[in-house]
Amino acid sequence: MKEECMVCKAPLEYLETDEMMECALCRKKEASKSRCIHGHYVCNECHTSGMDAIVELCLRESSKNPVAIIMKMMDQPFCHMHGPEHHVMVGSALLTAYKNAGGPIDLPQALMEMMRRGKSVPGGACGFWGACGAGISAGMFVSIVSKSTPLTVEPFGLSNQMTAKALEQIGTIGGPRCCKRDSYLSILAAIDFAADHFQIYMERPDIVCRYRTQNNQCIGKRCPFAKAL
Repeated sequence: MKEECMVCKAPLEYLETDEMMECALCRKKEASKSRCIHGHYVCNECHTSGMDAIVELCLRESSKNPVAIIMKMMDQPFCHMHGPEHHVMVGSALLTAYKNAGGPIDLPQALMEMMRRGKSVPGGACGFWGACGAGISAGMFVSIVSKSTPLTVEPFGLSNQMTAKALEQIGTIGGPRCCKRDSYLSILAAIDFAADHFQIYMERPDIVCRYRTQNNQCIGKRCPFAKAL
C-alpha cells in the first residue's frame, strides 16, 4: 500500500490549528494543518504540478461518460490517491461529458474557469470546512454551465442545490476521506442533476473501485464502489 508523503512516503498527520510550514519542494512558507509524521509539508501548488494537462486531455475527449473521463485523469502522473487535484478534475470531467452530450457551452473557456475555481479549494477542505472539494467541484460545474453569479436567481439556486446533493451523498457514507470515492459520488449526483434540470443526458456507468490497494484508509465493504470485495 502506498503511503501519503510525497517526500518520504510516511503517513500524514492533521493538526488542530494552522502552523507556518515550509514546502519541502519549493520552499514556499504558508500556514497549513497538514504534514507528514516526519515534518514534511508539500504545498497545494507542488502537489498539483502538471495539472494543466487536464485541459488538453478534456479537449481531446469525445466521451459522454464523466467517470471514464476522470479515470483517465486519475491515471496521469499529476494525480495522487488523495489531493486537491480532484477539486478540478470532477468539474472538468463533468463539463467535458456535458459538452459531448449536447450541452451548450464553450468548453475551452469553461475548463479554464473550472481550473481557476477548483484550484482555490485547498486540500483538507473535506475535514476542515465541512465541504468536500469534490462536491464543491460538482457545484462549480453547474455554476459554470448555468452562468451563475451571486446576483442571479435560478442559476444561484441550482449551483447550491448541486453542491448540497453531492455533499449529502459524501456525508451519508462518512469518513475517513477517499478522494476517489467522493469524486465518484459527486459525479453520479451531477449526472442525475443535469438530466433533471438541463435535459442533458450524460452516461451513468456502474463503478467498481480499482484504487483500494492504494488507499491506507479504505473503508472496504462500506464503500458503494467496493463491489469486487
